[in-house]
Amino acid sequence: MELWEVLLIGVALAMDAFAVGATDGMAEPRMKGGKMVLIAATFGIFQAAMPILGYYAGYAFSEVIAKIAPWLSFALLAIIGGKAVLGFFFGKKEEESHPVRAGGLLVQGLATSLDALAVGVTLLAAETAKGLPMHVTLCALVIGAVTFALVVPAVLLGKKVGDRFSDKAELLGGLVLLAIGIKILLEGIL
Repeated sequence: MELWEVLLIGVALAMDAFAVGATDGMAEPRMKGGKMVLIAATFGIFQAAMPILGYYAGYAFSEVIAKIAPWLSFALLAIIGGKAVLGFFFGKKEEESHPVRAGGLLVQGLATSLDALAVGVTLLAAETAKGLPMHVTLCALVIGAVTFALVVPAVLLGKKVGDRFSDKAELLGGLVLLAIGIKILLEGIL
């Protein structure tokens, strides 16, 4: 495995975090820069930690991880997205944004990074077969950094969309989260 392959893995893993980060920006169009960095850092930390966890869990748990990760990701994102959709239809109509809270952000970070557990097992296999371009911890940090670098502009994009479509942002955000959850589930079972 080469460094460019680790970078591509980072980009692939970051796509769900990118979409959820954009959703967070839509939900809170007046979000400050510090919170945007916190959101991007949360996704980056989870995306870096999970491959390390998967690497050290090794082959003993790879089948279990592969079987439950899509279902768990789907469940977490369906709960968050479903709550937003229901809130749009049945919640109080307000002109205010819906700020991203710490608990929800942690659940989002976990849900979008579970597939990175399997990547950790892949890194172990690559290290055994051909070697890695650097220690697994550095590979994981590259993955996390790529995620961070992609989520910051995603949140900015979401803020712009949220400002224009603030009345529909909660519904759109919830539907995006549900769609991501379904995509993760289908990829995992097909």
